[in-house]
Amino acid sequence: MSSQQQDEPAIDFDALTRKYEEERSKRLRTDALGQFTPLDGDFAHYDTDPFVDADFTRDPVARDADVLIIGGGFGGLLSAAHLRKHGVKDITFVEKGGDFGGTWYWNRYPGIRCDVESYTYIPLLEDTGFIPSEKYAKGAEIYDQCQQIGRHFDLYRDALFQTEVRSLDWNEERQRWIIRTTRDDEIAARFIVSCTGHYSKPKLAAIPGIESFEGHSFHTSRWDYDYTGGSADGGLTGLKGKKVGVIGTGSTGIQCVPALADWADQLYLFQRTPISIDDRGNRPTDVEWAKSQKPGWQKERMENFTNWTSGIQKDDDLINDGWTNLLGEPAAVTGGVVGDVDPQELLRGELAKMEKVRRRIDEVVEDKATAEALKPYYHYFCKRPGFSDDYLQTFNRPNVTLVDTAGMGVEQITAKGVVVAGKEYELDCLVYASGFHFMTSYTKESGFSINGRGGLSLDDHWSKGAHTLWGVQTRGFPNFFLMSLLQSGVSINYMHIAEAQTQYLATVIAHCLDNKIGSVEPSKQAEDGWVDRVIELAGPRKAFLDACTPGYFNHEGQQVAEYDLNMPFGGGPHEYLDLLESATAGKFAENLEFRELATS
Repeated sequence: MSSQQQDEPAIDFDALTRKYEEERSKRLRTDALGQFTPLDGDFAHYDTDPFVDADFTRDPVARDADVLIIGGGFGGLLSAAHLRKHGVKDITFVEKGGDFGGTWYWNRYPGIRCDVESYTYIPLLEDTGFIPSEKYAKGAEIYDQCQQIGRHFDLYRDALFQTEVRSLDWNEERQRWIIRTTRDDEIAARFIVSCTGHYSKPKLAAIPGIESFEGHSFHTSRWDYDYTGGSADGGLTGLKGKKVGVIGTGSTGIQCVPALADWADQLYLFQRTPISIDDRGNRPTDVEWAKSQKPGWQKERMENFTNWTSGIQKDDDLINDGWTNLLGEPAAVTGGVVGDVDPQELLRGELAKMEKVRRRIDEVVEDKATAEALKPYYHYFCKRPGFSDDYLQTFNRPNVTLVDTAGMGVEQITAKGVVVAGKEYELDCLVYASGFHFMTSYTKESGFSINGRGGLSLDDHWSKGAHTLWGVQTRGFPNFFLMSLLQSGVSINYMHIAEAQTQYLATVIAHCLDNKIGSVEPSKQAEDGWVDRVIELAGPRKAFLDACTPGYFNHEGQQVAEYDLNMPFGGGPHEYLDLLESATAGKFAENLEFRELATS
């Protein structure tokens, strides 16, 4: 036994388990997902685009298209890139924002970075020649890459920005989808690729009095630099002399809080549940290393990261960061189940990891009461872990106050500020770092209706949970492909999954276009088989989430039955990636039904 191990205090695993349950119980609410308010009516301004001319107009578009892609984030860009590589020329985009970028278009808050290393996360680096300047790139660089992809693959030509889809209706006679938009466009597309994103619809907690606040307020995904001044690099000079509050301690909150603290006269962070924080360990890119990489290096790096974060250590760790150092050990892998490893061994390893997280807080945060309030008492991966080199240190500043709500959340918002435990905190500005709707109703999150063969709506078809083939296609909705986590593979680096999904769908679409196939959809046998496989493997993850503190992963602690089928595939990323790789290589026909192209 090493001297370090001898010096570490013993861990009372039974006591920790009881503590986790106590903390979970504090946070359970009967309204669950009902605690959030839709961004319409009095709250519609929280969803407006601050980065474009609000008075922009254009004439409606009426046209045919081979492929229409909904959403210009990485999912849509990857889909288009692979379609281009297959020779597909006629691609139209419909995108709500003013440019490509998706989450990296909307989220421009100060301090924003990726939390998976840039060389692994940012797609198509070899295609564009872009090399991020840091291991964890700033949001502006990632947004730049989105625009570079758009230019490189000639995607701007037929892109309709500042436009939202209102409805998709399948026309069986024409074998086309009829798409109608908020700008009165009508597009008849042979194929639809829906890439509306996993974090695309902002949410607000329905806190009593929220509409009465007379100060300035905004959601972090619609950052108001006209008010705060500065940029994503900081310099928020507009906050001088101001009292600022932040509600939300997830991935966004931990990144913007240090920048706000630099300029606000007083910063209050209102916390319901603390986040698990590890060092980020960011550093500049080694230019010579970047120049030395051989073709195919990014794919190799993606595979290496997925191996290590799945407990597979057959190769050297090329990434060597917080994710791979932690998740390279089977005891820490998501959901507490890996192969034949003893579940109790997994649990003890995970509890020990979280104990290290809590001890680090004691080492960094000077005020003991604040340090104690910042400690997360739940299983690792009940919430997405955070990485930061300056978040915990911010609480040592005299102008920063952690307002811990003991799991109860904010009590009330008044005209002057925020009330917690009967005490009012007066504010000039209130920032909502409250995240996004996640894996509930696909149509509610996407914002448009989808009606397939015979007028069947996707809402009705999925009323008791999703039914898909590989999370990418669904029977009764021909020529419709979607990028979603529903019943799909899951990895810490979603871009690895997205790369496989988009290669698959581009291969199928190109096959149909090249061979005059009018429609394609999953066979009933293939779809039923996949849904059965998802159900078969869902038990351990569902049990894990049921024991978690409330959060967006477990629908705020209330796993309603219709969402049980909406969980990701539980067989791990490798089984899923192998399935798609096999299908992409030419074995998709055995799972799909094709109909010939109708003659006019």
